[in-house]
Amino acid sequence: MGVLTDPETASGYRLAGLEAITATSAEAAARLSEMILSNQYALIAVDESLLKDPNRAAERTMRGRSAPVLLTLPNLLAAFSGGGDAKAYMRSLVRETIGFDIKL
Repeated sequence: MGVLTDPETASGYRLAGLEAITATSAEAAARLSEMILSNQYALIAVDESLLKDPNRAAERTMRGRSAPVLLTLPNLLAAFSGGGDAKAYMRSLVRETIGFDIKL
């Protein structure tokens, strides 16, 4: 699995053990095509703040291919801009995944 995301969010995905490729909105479609053509990924998750519709952006590149599967993920910064507690959310994810809290 690979994740196409912004540089600010990439660290979190890398800490979770995923390969994170960074891009700006202007270069996201090109990076996505590179990831598809590399044949390294069965699943590519794309930050929706970079590409709202990765399937449409990759139509030409995906023609004739059944893999990878493209998945759109909500941007974490945008998800918590409305007043949600991002630290508590991430803490609960870590606790559920590994069984205890890590405080940095």
